[in-house]
Amino acid sequence: MTFERTALPGVIVCTPDVFQDARGFFLETYHAQKYFNGGIKAVFVQDNRSKSSKNVLRGLHFQLHKPQAKLLTCTRGEIWDVAVDIRRGSPTFGQWVGVTLSEENFKQIFIPAGFAHGFCVLSETAEITYKCSELYDPSDDCGIRWNDPDIGVAWPVTDPILSKKDAVQPFLKDTETPPFPG
Repeated sequence: MTFERTALPGVIVCTPDVFQDARGFFLETYHAQKYFNGGIKAVFVQDNRSKSSKNVLRGLHFQLHKPQAKLLTCTRGEIWDVAVDIRRGSPTFGQWVGVTLSEENFKQIFIPAGFAHGFCVLSETAEITYKCSELYDPSDDCGIRWNDPDIGVAWPVTDPILSKKDAVQPFLKDTETPPFPG
């Protein structure tokens, strides 16, 4: 298992050891002690699964008062996953990182609390599973416009399929976001 730090402190790309042979493959998708040793201290309380079609873009989402750390895996297809630092006062506030997750590369991304998250589907369909450190609370659901020019995410889709809600999310400058801890 390798844990690769990204340009955003706390955002970690995880690559598990995969054992493959003629029968298929085996890997650990989560091992609390190994992930803790790799820098992921979150305690997860909820697992989610999502399926989307090609060019669907979901995000950028976050919870304001009950921020969630997330550990994401693409189990079918391929996605481009993005984390944006939205912690006011953070030295990397408004910056983003993106990584390709797929059933072929087995990579995961850990996104700490205080970051917005989004992804777009590159394959015909994609399924993701993700662990969350807080229970989802619909009344605490917030978002930022996917194409906010102040953030400048370089999405690899030109005409994404969006939910009505995601199409009209506010820009980061107009959004209440969590403060940078410490």
